[in-house]
Amino acid sequence: MLKRITLVVLLLVSYYPAFSQQDEVTLISWNIKDFGRTKNTEELNRIAQIVNDTDVLAIQEVVAGFGGAQAVAKLTDILNRKGAKWDYVISDPTNSPKYVTERYAFIWKTHRIKIKNRGWLISELDSLIDREPFLLHFYIDGKQFTVVDYHSRPYNKDPESEIEALSKFVIDSLKTPVIIAGDFNVDEKMPVFNTLKKSGYQTAITDQKTTLKRSCERTNYLNYPIDNIFYSKSIHKVEGGVIDFVRFCDQLEEARKLSDHLPVFLRFRLN
Repeated sequence: MLKRITLVVLLLVSYYPAFSQQDEVTLISWNIKDFGRTKNTEELNRIAQIVNDTDVLAIQEVVAGFGGAQAVAKLTDILNRKGAKWDYVISDPTNSPKYVTERYAFIWKTHRIKIKNRGWLISELDSLIDREPFLLHFYIDGKQFTVVDYHSRPYNKDPESEIEALSKFVIDSLKTPVIIAGDFNVDEKMPVFNTLKKSGYQTAITDQKTTLKRSCERTNYLNYPIDNIFYSKSIHKVEGGVIDFVRFCDQLEEARKLSDHLPVFLRFRLN
């Protein structure tokens, strides 16, 4: 077991991007599968190692029961023991059909990033989106940016209509620099995102698969390009990408214990 943990740490050092300059912010968006239902202490430590160098972490798929809130608190505690002070917020359970309800969470480094409230689920989208998004305003050096955390319906249950509703809300209602982070269950190249793109939104990644297969096909363990981070034109992208914590086929089974999605990151400056 010690050898396996050491290998994971070495792999993290080899693939993790160099974050971040003084005036830059790094945000990671991650659908952490069944977060709060299946993660033990070792797995939470591995997750903390992966996200430790970011400024803000947006999580999707936090389970709605007490276990979800407990897992977010435990992850934050682990991060707090790695040299920086972190804080977190957890959304209320989404107003969703049976077996669909989840929570969202944000975790962030407090020495750089500030908040003035604890965020809210966007109730205006309650009737249009199964898991209505979670919105929180952040501040860095007095400058505000807004992050919308979102997990869409599955690909075969019309996520496009949700994305259209979310796009309209964001464009009409949010005037600060905006980031939409999440699992869209739709490839960013699809026409449903044209409304956002015509309003100046761009993506952290393109042509990048983000979900994990159950088993490798030859050396390929990646499946669908459905996780992303959209950012408004008042945000300057420095770098974007995925954090591939798998790397090799013989690591896939262990990796899937953390999630069946890769984290997506955006390093940016406010214009």
